[in-house]
Amino acid sequence: MVDIQEYLADRRQVVERGLKQYMLPATGDFSVHVQAMRYSLFVGGKRVRPILCLAAAGCVSDDPEIDTVLMPAACALECIHTYSLIHDDLPAMDDDDLRRGQPTCHKRFGEAEAILAGDGLLTYGFELLSNTGLPGPDGATRLRLVACLAGAAGSLGMVGGQFLDIDSEDKDVAFERLQAIHRAKTGALITAAVVMGGMGAGADSRQLEALTAYGTAVGLAFQIVDDLLDVTASTEQLGKTAGSDAEHGKATYPAFFGIEKTRTLAQEAVDKACSALASFDDRAEPLRALAQYIYSRTC
Repeated sequence: MVDIQEYLADRRQVVERGLKQYMLPATGDFSVHVQAMRYSLFVGGKRVRPILCLAAAGCVSDDPEIDTVLMPAACALECIHTYSLIHDDLPAMDDDDLRRGQPTCHKRFGEAEAILAGDGLLTYGFELLSNTGLPGPDGATRLRLVACLAGAAGSLGMVGGQFLDIDSEDKDVAFERLQAIHRAKTGALITAAVVMGGMGAGADSRQLEALTAYGTAVGLAFQIVDDLLDVTASTEQLGKTAGSDAEHGKATYPAFFGIEKTRTLAQEAVDKACSALASFDDRAEPLRALAQYIYSRTC
């Protein structure tokens, strides 16, 4: 049985050490630019995506060095996730003043500087992942990781999902559009985190299929819960402005189904995620516990 709070606290420390090891220092001519990148990267966060990556690797491989091997990939995921938050908060997007309980990057450094900080984190994530001077799997596998992350972060993944989200504001959209938004905007990068962990640890095709199914279901659960928390939690609890989805006229699960049905659908997604791991042994317990933790945020 995994004590999820203890597990998360330990894993966050591991990821934080990796980020501090690999992140650019704020020195020289580019110091202010890198400071803006570091500000958003280190201002806080649950580190869910790198933790999922390392947990997926751990359920495939018993190599005691697997965290070291995949840490650049885990850090790349967090860099790209953080870039997406910086851009999502911009006035042209969701126009938020708070992120993780602190002023958003554009409020702290300026709008142009925030755009460039996001650009910097996006490209630096791929530099970390592709740098053969850093720990990582063999060259062919590393290339597969790059392709996986690029697809998840790009125009048919996270970026495309952000576009669909904005394009659907204040519109009467079909439920199929809401599903497409959630799969791309949030689900794609979470699924990629899980798949990259398995891929980097040498998972076979059957294991990758199971991890993909798990990641897809967990990604959906995560966004459903985020939709729910935007309605039920306070700004202080969220660390960002509560109620912004309704204010922007966004398509969300509570808007379609109400709060109680949304909770049920979140639990169903978590159950589906755990079922996808039926072929794995006890090494997959952290992934199962992480899925349940995602749902527990609704309570």
